[in-house]
Amino acid sequence: MIRAVCVLCFVGGIAGMIVASLADNNIEAVLSAGVITAMAALVLLAVSTVTTTRRTAEFDEADAEILEHGIRRVVDSGADESAVRDLVRRAITLGRRTAE
Repeated sequence: MIRAVCVLCFVGGIAGMIVASLADNNIEAVLSAGVITAMAALVLLAVSTVTTTRRTAEFDEADAEILEHGIRRVVDSGADESAVRDLVRRAITLGRRTAE
C-alpha cells in the first residue's frame, strides 16, 4: 500500500514539475513537486529497508531429520562418517558466511 502511494507521488511529482515548469515558469510549484517526489523516495527507501524479509535462524526439526537421513544414506553407501559430517559442517559455515 505504501509503495503504491510512493509510486503515485513519483508520477504526480514528475508530472507536476514538468507542467509547472512549462506553464508559467513558477519556481515554487516546481520546487514543491520536487520536494514531494524526494520525500516519496525517502519513504520508499525507509519502507524497503524495514520490511526486507530475512530468514530467521530457528531450528527446524524436520529439516534436521532430513539432513540426518541423507547423511546416514551416504554413510551406509560406504563413505567415511566423520568425513561426511566434516563436509556438512563446512558447507553450513560457508552458507552462513554467504547469507550475511
